[in-house]
Amino acid sequence: MFTGIIEEVGTIKQLQKGAHSAILQIHANIVLEGLKIGDSVAVNGVCLTVTKIQSQCFHADVMHETLNRSSLSNLTIGSYVNLERAMPANGRFDGHIVAGHVDDVGKIIAIKRDDNAIWYTIQATPNIMRYIVEKGSIAIDGISLTVARLSADSFSVSIIPHTAHVTTLGKRKVGDVVNLENDIIGKYVEKFLTPAVSQPAKSTMTRDWLLQHGF
Repeated sequence: MFTGIIEEVGTIKQLQKGAHSAILQIHANIVLEGLKIGDSVAVNGVCLTVTKIQSQCFHADVMHETLNRSSLSNLTIGSYVNLERAMPANGRFDGHIVAGHVDDVGKIIAIKRDDNAIWYTIQATPNIMRYIVEKGSIAIDGISLTVARLSADSFSVSIIPHTAHVTTLGKRKVGDVVNLENDIIGKYVEKFLTPAVSQPAKSTMTRDWLLQHGF
């Protein structure tokens, strides 16, 4: 589990692409502290498993499903990526619950400065928009952000200069594709409130049973 508070921006050092998979070699510094093979690291909001550690870099495999559901397929050598290690049990929970399981991608359709803030408007699919609420949380490329505005097929966030400086969001342009992960709490609430589809139970109530009980 992650919090959406980015620890550092890494760089794709090497990229080995297969027919439906990829191996990433990512240059990093901070996230390497205490990192072990088998640990999880969120790369642009995608939970990946560390398979190899070298000096100032780590490797991670990306499977077919992940490439299909995220923007990692667009990475090239030199691409910048947001990095966050899994949250320790004794750590501060500064963002929101981020699983690192990307729901879909969105497209930046507008970037606008507002004094010291920067507004980003993201166009998203209906399966993303259904879980978004104003002032709720959304993870964009793994960054925990607050939804400030909503429309039928897009939402907007406003970020401070610090966020633009320490994440890849400050380098994004109109037309760029970003990874989106909805707040997992909303998805669970919907699941709990949706009746399970099952065969109706066969009633054991008979005429004799009714007579026996005074009906």
